[in-house]
Amino acid sequence: MQTLWNEWRAIWSARSLVWVLVQREVAARHAGTAVGVLWPYLQPLLTVAAYYLVFDVVFSMRLGEGAPTHAVGTFLVVGALPWMAFCDAVSRGMNSLIEAGSMLQKNPLPPVLFTTRSVLASAVIFGPLLCLVALVYTPLHGFRPAMLAMVPLMALQLVLCVLLGHLLAILAAALRDTVQIVGFLLSVGIYLTPILFPLTMFPANWRWVLWLNPMTALVIGYQQVLLQGNWPPMGVWVAGVVWLVVLALALNTLVKRSRDQLVDWL
Repeated sequence: MQTLWNEWRAIWSARSLVWVLVQREVAARHAGTAVGVLWPYLQPLLTVAAYYLVFDVVFSMRLGEGAPTHAVGTFLVVGALPWMAFCDAVSRGMNSLIEAGSMLQKNPLPPVLFTTRSVLASAVIFGPLLCLVALVYTPLHGFRPAMLAMVPLMALQLVLCVLLGHLLAILAAALRDTVQIVGFLLSVGIYLTPILFPLTMFPANWRWVLWLNPMTALVIGYQQVLLQGNWPPMGVWVAGVVWLVVLALALNTLVKRSRDQLVDWL
């Protein structure tokens, strides 16, 4: 794991530069718009508001027994917002090295800085939105101590996105088809995560498929905290840590083997 440790040291040493890059990327996302810096926040916020309006207010749809809550829109928002954050961070992280190719060819900067920049820019946008949703959902169960679990859950998702984003960024630099394949997987991944339906409604014999999605454990954790005010079960943390270990080992190997060719691929 020495290679991955060196990557972390590179990020920490250049943390001031990374923060400047994050600010520029966030600013670039709303450049030329009338609403300005609010626009990156309004888009996901209006999307989840539409879910609540359509499913809970207009159609008053309800889930069956065993669901964390019976209101469909309320249930959908809790999983959809973290999923949007995951898709945004991973897709932007995956494309970060290709977009920074000309800069990396002219400057001897660590490539991991650009993946970290893209993922952190997504975190700056979606992190406050997740906190806002947590406050809005507090009346469902009162402000229980389990709400503090939002901090490690969000930290776990951030580290997961950095590792997966950098892994996919290297693969995309080596093989451009990676972008198309991952784009398709992200578009169908919402159906393989307990976001549109409770885990109990998925066929028991096929639930193992859901655990192949790294967001399944996190979404269950958010549902436990925000909908029921309960601390996420141990299985959520175990699955999250297993995913981090697997991704860290894969990334460590990939960085070591691609170190000499990565800039040439760009």
